[in-house]
Amino acid sequence: MMGTGTKQKMLDIARKLFWKKGYNAASLRDIADAYGCKPANIYNFFKKKEDILYEVLLEEMEQIIAPIACLEEDDIGDPEVQLRLFIESHLETTLSFRRSAKLLFDVGLDQLPPRRRKAIIAMRDRYDRIIRRIIRKGVERNVFAPVNEKLAGFMIASMITRSRLWYHPGKGVSVPELVRFINDFSLNGLKKVASRQS
Repeated sequence: MMGTGTKQKMLDIARKLFWKKGYNAASLRDIADAYGCKPANIYNFFKKKEDILYEVLLEEMEQIIAPIACLEEDDIGDPEVQLRLFIESHLETTLSFRRSAKLLFDVGLDQLPPRRRKAIIAMRDRYDRIIRRIIRKGVERNVFAPVNEKLAGFMIASMITRSRLWYHPGKGVSVPELVRFINDFSLNGLKKVASRQS
């Protein structure tokens, strides 16, 4: 009898196939073959391939947001500590969902109908609000330079998300080392700007 574990395994297999072959090229039969079942079994959990894509993207966004949600209304914490936590949690989640370059997040997002796309975008907007809030608070406390918080947030997020395209654990850098590098690169960059403007 197929249960929740079966559905999750199907999602994990679909995720890998979507990023390996591309969403359009990966068929429900491919997913079934990789799982070791008949395509009809997939319909016990998903009505169509779009449903699988939506759950794949939703799951990833939920895992990105969950560790940083506590920062959304935190007015007391140290912005530098918060930014380090933000980068570390997002990077670790991103690399646990490593993808190939054939299907980036926005490409998959374009395959969803407006209602579902809006739900994913709302979560991404929440992510953006959190990082911008951290940067803005750092600027207000003179920890960071007066910077365009929107651009700074995009740049930091881009470093994290693009790492999935090239990172490989067997090529000389560990995840903790990469976390430290991106943390130091981001924070030192903000502080360097501050020193030039002082």
